[in-house]
Amino acid sequence: MTIFESVLQGLTQGLTEFIPVSSSGHEVLLQNVFSGESDHSFLEFINIGTLLALIVFFRSKIRDILVDVFKNHDFKLARNLIITSVPAGIIGLALSGFINENPFFGSVVTVVVALSLVGAVMLFLEKLPRADRVENGAGLTPWRALIIGLVQSVALIPGVSRSGSTIIAGRLCGLPTREAAEYSFLASIPIMLGVAAKLFISSSDRAYLMDNLQTLAISNLVAFVAGMAAIGFMLKYLARKDLKVFGVYRILLAFVVLLLFFFGNRGL
Repeated sequence: MTIFESVLQGLTQGLTEFIPVSSSGHEVLLQNVFSGESDHSFLEFINIGTLLALIVFFRSKIRDILVDVFKNHDFKLARNLIITSVPAGIIGLALSGFINENPFFGSVVTVVVALSLVGAVMLFLEKLPRADRVENGAGLTPWRALIIGLVQSVALIPGVSRSGSTIIAGRLCGLPTREAAEYSFLASIPIMLGVAAKLFISSSDRAYLMDNLQTLAISNLVAFVAGMAAIGFMLKYLARKDLKVFGVYRILLAFVVLLLFFFGNRGL
């Protein structure tokens, strides 16, 4: 992988991890353009940059959660974030080998279908019935937090979007759009920490890191900077707007990809 490709992959990861258009879907598309196949190990490693962006951006919020737990003995938000994180964490860990080896998770067809379906949901989201309104993540019941977590598990499929799926689920569970986005971002931290830990525990993943150290360092640095910008943008945007524009983008992208692959005589 060239330096240009590393920068582009990092920029794509940083922006699309938090903008609900699917980072994994975009990365799969880019990798297929550059090399004709996807590299799941690379996709896992460049999550480190976006994880650091989350921790730095939400450092004050994380401190407040820790103060609530250890000083004020208020466990509601921390409890809900853990409940939301558990399903995707367990499923992702249990199926990690299957996901790495199964061509379904690196297929352009998978990405196109997921982009289209979730995009359609975003277009009609505000017309769907939802649970009674709650002000923030601490106001969710454990069952609602679990529902968001189960929906988040679907984002293991490239093209779905972890942030998109949890924002949608959060809205249906009664959260305002901006608070649903913040809860989505916070709930992704435990999962991403788990993925990062797995990478450094596994000897094969450590070997992959050493073999691709330069490209991964560049990609993660770019992903960190882009991720910080994307988080700030999304929280400001969703304080005033809904997800429709991202739904339109997803559907248009799926259509363009189909045209490029069909008329470019490339197999999906």
